[in-house]
Amino acid sequence: MRYHDEEWGVPVHDDRVLFEFITLEGAQAGLSWSTILNKRENYRRAFAGFDPEKVARFCARDVARLMNDAGIVRNRLKIESTISNAKAFLDIRKEFGSFDTYVWQFAGGPRRGAPHKNHWNGLSEVPAKTDESDRMSRDLHRRGFRFVGSTICYAFMQATGMVNDHIVSCFRYAESASRPAKRKLGKTSE
Repeated sequence: MRYHDEEWGVPVHDDRVLFEFITLEGAQAGLSWSTILNKRENYRRAFAGFDPEKVARFCARDVARLMNDAGIVRNRLKIESTISNAKAFLDIRKEFGSFDTYVWQFAGGPRRGAPHKNHWNGLSEVPAKTDESDRMSRDLHRRGFRFVGSTICYAFMQATGMVNDHIVSCFRYAESASRPAKRKLGKTSE
């Protein structure tokens, strides 16, 4: 509840937080979000505070260490994808100036880089993926990312406020549109 009430759907523009969310959404594939959310602090510890520069330097020894870490999901493919995704993340950041600039182009809001505000009356109306998440997924795959299917990308878009998928009767629906974005562009501080 606290995650929903305070964080889910709030626009995020901090590259490190965006890397955290894309990693956690990928780790969630095939599992419940609550499982990953309960392991979030362990993930932060295990993956160097989600510093993509540090994670990109992880080696086979780090993979072995992480495979023995009961605090995270011990799936070799997901662990290795986090490392390769960190490298692809840095490439995108180099090309676009920030991962934020790159990823928010897929938001589909009324103006480039603005959140898209949906108007759902019930949870059954909320889609699992959209044309925008399809495009994001294809482009991330093309750039070397793994565990970024369209459904994962849409969950990432929802979590980081690229889309407002709170149902209209939820107190967060109007509030999330008026909340200031968490903005920190480009390379984040240590």
